[in-house]
Amino acid sequence: MATLRHTLQTEIFEALDEKLKVYAHVNKALKKKKPSFLCISVTGEQPSSVYVHQVKKIEKNTFKKKRTWPLTALKCVDCKSKMKYHLEFDLVFDDKVYKWSAVNAEERRIFIVYLWKETMNQPIREKPEFKDMPMDWVKDGVSTNEREEIVQDLNEVNEDYQVLTEREEADLASLMSSCEFAISNAEAFVEMLSRDLNILDGENVQSVLASEEQVTELMGQIATSLTEVEKVEEQLNYYDDILIHIRNTMQNMEHKNSLIDIANKNNLKLLSELEHLITSLELPPDCESALVDTDLTSAPGLKAAIRAAKALQRAMSAEIHPALLRLAAVQEQKKRMDKWKVKFSYSISRHLNNLFVHLGNDSGSSLKPTSGPEPQLSLPQHVTIHKELAVFAELMHWIKDMDTKAYNELKKVYVSTVGKLYERDIKLFLEDAKQTISGGAPLMMEGGDRKSTSGGNPTPLTAKNPGLLGVEREQWPAESDPMERQRFDTVLDTVLSQLEPVCLSEQNFCVQFFQLDILKSNKEVTAVSQFEGNKKIEKQINEDVRSMMAGIFSCIEPELLGFITHHERQDSIYCMYILVRLTQHVMSAQDAGSFLSKSYGSILVQVKRSYDKYMQIQLSSIQETKVNKKNKCGILPFVANFEEFARNCEVAQGIKESEISYQIAFSKQELRKVIKEYPSREVKKGLDHLYRKVEKHLCEEENLLQVVWRAMQEEFILEYKSIEDLIQRCYPGSLITLDFTINDILTFFSEIARSH
Repeated sequence: MATLRHTLQTEIFEALDEKLKVYAHVNKALKKKKPSFLCISVTGEQPSSVYVHQVKKIEKNTFKKKRTWPLTALKCVDCKSKMKYHLEFDLVFDDKVYKWSAVNAEERRIFIVYLWKETMNQPIREKPEFKDMPMDWVKDGVSTNEREEIVQDLNEVNEDYQVLTEREEADLASLMSSCEFAISNAEAFVEMLSRDLNILDGENVQSVLASEEQVTELMGQIATSLTEVEKVEEQLNYYDDILIHIRNTMQNMEHKNSLIDIANKNNLKLLSELEHLITSLELPPDCESALVDTDLTSAPGLKAAIRAAKALQRAMSAEIHPALLRLAAVQEQKKRMDKWKVKFSYSISRHLNNLFVHLGNDSGSSLKPTSGPEPQLSLPQHVTIHKELAVFAELMHWIKDMDTKAYNELKKVYVSTVGKLYERDIKLFLEDAKQTISGGAPLMMEGGDRKSTSGGNPTPLTAKNPGLLGVEREQWPAESDPMERQRFDTVLDTVLSQLEPVCLSEQNFCVQFFQLDILKSNKEVTAVSQFEGNKKIEKQINEDVRSMMAGIFSCIEPELLGFITHHERQDSIYCMYILVRLTQHVMSAQDAGSFLSKSYGSILVQVKRSYDKYMQIQLSSIQETKVNKKNKCGILPFVANFEEFARNCEVAQGIKESEISYQIAFSKQELRKVIKEYPSREVKKGLDHLYRKVEKHLCEEENLLQVVWRAMQEEFILEYKSIEDLIQRCYPGSLITLDFTINDILTFFSEIARSH
């Protein structure tokens, strides 16, 4: 055991400057084949610290420390049982439980008691809990303390124990062999050893006395050596002082060199910052001249102005460190650039303002129908104005970024001047449209003068009473010319179609020229944009575009309403034409949120109200129809009049014959399905049923049935030809025909007549 303790002390704890106090041979509770040693050590420094170690045996006599816990980390010691010979116990370090099983019960008891003693002596705030520890180990304390002292003494003795060397073992063996009686007669052996020891002591004393002179000489040499050593130490101290001085000098030089390097780096950074500052704020001389003496009338002057505007904007928006803004030179340059900006902005605003006014007075192109057999209406797009203004687009963008007030004023001037120009063009355009509809006849008002009736409050015309379904045809007013209705439908489609490219062209120009598709790039707007997302930005842009278009084309809605109201007063059925055409344009609009789509939608609401009013009047006329009591038999007026009304409604559908086949509900496949449902046998069956029905209501005298059947045959053939012609016009080249021919019809009528 002493050898094991000595080995643990030398191999593990001497290198750590610690002293082994107690150890216990243990195994893990569930792993009996891997033995370990739990050791308690104390550090040599003051105040001392106590540690618990787990040491494992690697080879025969080689040990390795696996874990170490400070005593302060010990939270609990669970003895598991108060029985004396129980071997298992638990140690809890930092909420982690380690289960052990001791090889020897006495070692377990000594280890736990010493652990308890150290925890009581150490200044630990939270003392660990000792569970199931027998009270007689610590309560009475006498026998326990005595045992601890014995253990401690044994440990101290074991600490002084030294293993014999090989030579000492050989000498001891030789001595024991020369004294064979040592085992049988120990007292004689002890006496012999004492006698030999006395002899050796005497010899040692004599040797010491004989070597007194040599010792004196040796002491003198030692004194001389000490003197020489002192001289050497003094010389070394001198050299050490010199080296210290050199070291301090080198440190100072190194510090100065580092300061010089820092200063050089700072100078380079300062130079770079100043170069960036000067480059950012300095404008070329030609740009300064262009800002002061602005020439926007010539192409070179305009290019120089655009280049100067970009340079000034770049300089004023340059990112400069806030500390540099406090420099006097920077502040002076900022003031100088502000003056240039104000003067340059004033020059651009004045020039563009005059240009807007000048272009707004443009007489425009002739709006009268072009000469020829088929005159066509045309609304100018003012592309020339757009081309003249396009060269100033970059300057307008600069105004938007640098001078918001001037930008808004220029927008107002442009909207006002160009709006008047479009108002004049649209009024003349609608006047010519009215003349085209009326066949070129002058539009005479009540006073006899030719005036525009397309305004918001037109002079009232004498409205014709519409042809009511519930009124006899003879009481209807004179009907409008069918060709005039056709011209109205065509001209209305032309008017709506001409307005679309004009508005779209003007909208595209305004978006590009006034940069309406980009919000002003300031920090506030950017932060809002990032927070609310792209939809918010797009919504704001669309609102700005619609607002500007509403200012320019403010006359479109009232002028169109006046144009529509004028023709509705002439013929109420025009509301159906208008409803169909306007609905087509609204539904086919590419951008439902554009200004023109919104305007068409608003007008469509008004037209729908007129249509509802017209239909309500027709319905009321049917409901209020009074039957003539004199005629007891006959067809009601609204039944006879409905055919004409339905024919007009079909015409008012507004779908071209060539486009019928592209409608899903009227495709070629749908037509074939309908024809398939009426084969020749079904037609013959229906005619036979019709003959029997007519036969019941007619008398047999005067051959009246034959006359009616002949008339029905002629009417049926006319209807057949009409359907065939309609198929050829709406589905040309489709080779689709009815399932029966005219000869089949004649055969059907003859056979039915003969069979009855």
